[in-house]
Amino acid sequence: MEKLFNEEALDKLKKSIERWERETLPKSISRYPERRDKFTNLSNIEINRVYTPLDIKDFNYFEKLGLPGEYPYTRGIHATMYRGRIWTMRMFSGYGSAEDTNKRLKFLIEHGETGLSLAFDFPTLVGIDADDPMASGEVGVCGVSVSSIKDMEIIFDGIDMSKITTNMTINPPAPILLAMYVATAEKQGVPYEMIGGTTQNDPLKEFIAQKSYVFPPEPAVKVAMDVVEWSVRNLPKWNPISISGYHIREAGSTAVQELAFTIANGIEYVRHLINRGMDVDEFAPRLSFFFDSHINFFEEIAKFRAARRMWAKIMKDWFKAKKPRSMWLRFHTQTAGVSLTAQQPYNNIIRTTIEALAAVLGGTQSLHTNALDEPFRVPSEFAAKLALRTQQIIAYETGVADTVDPLAGSYYVEWLTDKIEEEAWKYIERIEMMGGMTEAVKRGYPQREITDASFRFQREVDEGKRYIVGVNIFVEKEDEEIRNVPLLDINQKEIEEKQIRRLRKLREERDKSRWETSLNNLRRAAEKGENIMPYVLEAVKSYATLGEIMNTLKEVYGVWVEPPIY
Repeated sequence: MEKLFNEEALDKLKKSIERWERETLPKSISRYPERRDKFTNLSNIEINRVYTPLDIKDFNYFEKLGLPGEYPYTRGIHATMYRGRIWTMRMFSGYGSAEDTNKRLKFLIEHGETGLSLAFDFPTLVGIDADDPMASGEVGVCGVSVSSIKDMEIIFDGIDMSKITTNMTINPPAPILLAMYVATAEKQGVPYEMIGGTTQNDPLKEFIAQKSYVFPPEPAVKVAMDVVEWSVRNLPKWNPISISGYHIREAGSTAVQELAFTIANGIEYVRHLINRGMDVDEFAPRLSFFFDSHINFFEEIAKFRAARRMWAKIMKDWFKAKKPRSMWLRFHTQTAGVSLTAQQPYNNIIRTTIEALAAVLGGTQSLHTNALDEPFRVPSEFAAKLALRTQQIIAYETGVADTVDPLAGSYYVEWLTDKIEEEAWKYIERIEMMGGMTEAVKRGYPQREITDASFRFQREVDEGKRYIVGVNIFVEKEDEEIRNVPLLDINQKEIEEKQIRRLRKLREERDKSRWETSLNNLRRAAEKGENIMPYVLEAVKSYATLGEIMNTLKEVYGVWVEPPIY
């Protein structure tokens, strides 16, 4: 084992620290007592007063770090990282009608956005049409309403789908939204090999955190793997799954839990695809990830670096991947929505800037920055542009993109990267002993862990052991308003009525025989266990609606009702 530090130097340093603790430290503490007895990050990892080579005395540079673009990819998946290409600036956007979202996407492209990311309303997320009674009052509220291919065509009207990639944050209905996107691109004349983007398509994290599940765990994973298999073989530029830690973190997990549960989900999906007879090097290069960048700066940077190293090891040692690209952990990052506060909302600009900087120093491939007004509603144009400008200033003014992995070699960062990885492996080992993440989810294990972590954090805030500026420290008597920033007003009732009219017109005008045949073919394919993607694509092209396709699949797969978790 090749160590970075020699024993003689370490011994000399140890004696120097002992002297410092006897002579220098007491004088400082007597004058400036430390603010608390114990310092911990959000994963409850205790942070030492100072870090030196002794904290990483067994550090093997080649095993732990290596060089950028080479195994174990701790320092980044590309040799030049942002010196060659700045991360994709992909703002999470969408609200109201398809026309509203089309306008917002064009606005962001005009102001320098380099990738699109669609936010869907809750009815779309769970696969019901805008005219479903269950959708009443929710159409277009927290994202764009999409009930048919007609909506997708309007969203991308005037946007060249061959020249920009799109991320779609969609899960149970992922095959349907992907089919709508592909069919819309086809109508623009875009060949399959030029269609680029990502479907989130991560069912396990729905059961763990976001809770917009529809089908039971086993068929939910089956449907998601259908999307991966079909995309790998038909859309060479498409990332068919974004294995997502973001929602796990937003549900209240620690950074360690976010990392561990996300990686464990990835392991589960890889096994399913291999069990289908796919070669790991056939699909692994198309897997992608999605992480949260929270407010504890160094904890987040260490988490991202540990994630790359862990995934590379898993793909190489566990699954015997041969291609370097199969070992890459490519990830999108979003700054932490849960860190934003309604109190003193302008502070949110500062929080988002710090979180975005952590994502960049951690080596993200694309980034969404939250807007200052998001605690209140969907971002206004002003706030969305300011959030985009935050990324642009980091990229083009600060110099942090000028060298690769600039924090490498920091005693603290390397120690913390190792520590977060060590703690994450403990979770993964427990999940493996349960039989994998699907079984762990059915037992409620990750759900309980997140609930406990969320409770601990809130208790610490309530007791003043953790500070949130404007909430429990530096509190102001009167609520600060957002001045001179017009909040976005959505006429929800008008949007819902418009969507219902569009759906009625579509149902009246479509070829009913083709529509009925396509849904019958889809049902039979699902019953036989076939890959449903070709049949979903045909249903979409026959103008079957989102809800109609989902209802057809529900007849075969059933609907999940989560058992109580104690």
